[in-house]
Amino acid sequence: MKNVLFFDVEDWFQVDKLRSAVPRSRRKILPLRVEANTRRILALLRNHRTKATSFFLCWVVEWCSQFVKDIKREGYEVVSHGYGHDLVYRLTAESLPADIHRFKQLLADSIGKPVLEYRALRFSIIHESIWAIDVLQEEGFKYDSSAFSVSLYDRYGFAERITLPFCWQNGLLEIPLAVCKIRNVDLPVADGGCFRLFPHAYFKYLLRRLNTKRQRFMFYLHPWRLDPRQPRVRARSFFRCRHYVNLDETERGLSQLLTEFAFERVATAYNVTEEDGVQRSVRYTSTYANRAHY
Repeated sequence: MKNVLFFDVEDWFQVDKLRSAVPRSRRKILPLRVEANTRRILALLRNHRTKATSFFLCWVVEWCSQFVKDIKREGYEVVSHGYGHDLVYRLTAESLPADIHRFKQLLADSIGKPVLEYRALRFSIIHESIWAIDVLQEEGFKYDSSAFSVSLYDRYGFAERITLPFCWQNGLLEIPLAVCKIRNVDLPVADGGCFRLFPHAYFKYLLRRLNTKRQRFMFYLHPWRLDPRQPRVRARSFFRCRHYVNLDETERGLSQLLTEFAFERVATAYNVTEEDGVQRSVRYTSTYANRAHY
């Protein structure tokens, strides 16, 4: 079974948890490391004959436009991570379309074809911002990957656990990040932060468990997580731990993951095309919308 692999392509100083330590006004004078780090990932993927999906932040497209074209030329899926890198639930039904449309057009012009998928910063399409689903559909997206429902963690997710792909009533395909249910607890198995902090055996066991159940999983990383030499900034101790611990182990762990599991692009795994949209099956009613299992 082939699983799904994607990368949020943003630089080390664009991480939301370091926002207070690295204000946007300083970003144009900071050293760029995103292209070199992403190329390290591409080299690993070539060695393992694997393709992946790349969610680009607008800032990277504006500053590294040729690099974006190179990635598309190599056969990787290029999709949208938004323009302003803002939490969706802090935007409005008026400001989100402007953010989305501005970057969607910029990215489409850069790669020469429409952009089909969106992923919100920090999985910030939650109950309070569920209105964003209709905004995405109206902007022409075919699928979204902004749902990550993890137990005992209040940063993202829905009260109703969302763990399997489904279609919203408006036809938008939602592809949640992977969690593995053990009894009544949904454990994270897709988060790049956990990937650095937890033993590799934890991921291997839980991901195998999903595949044994015939469930493909979606896994993601940021390029800066492979960069132990990135500059250090002052931040709260908790954030520094989550950002910097075990950066020197990530590349080896990713190589192991690519050896042990098969991966492909999101659109390939779920048969999403610009013309046909997505395939749907049986409908059912949820707390938030009429949805169809995918």
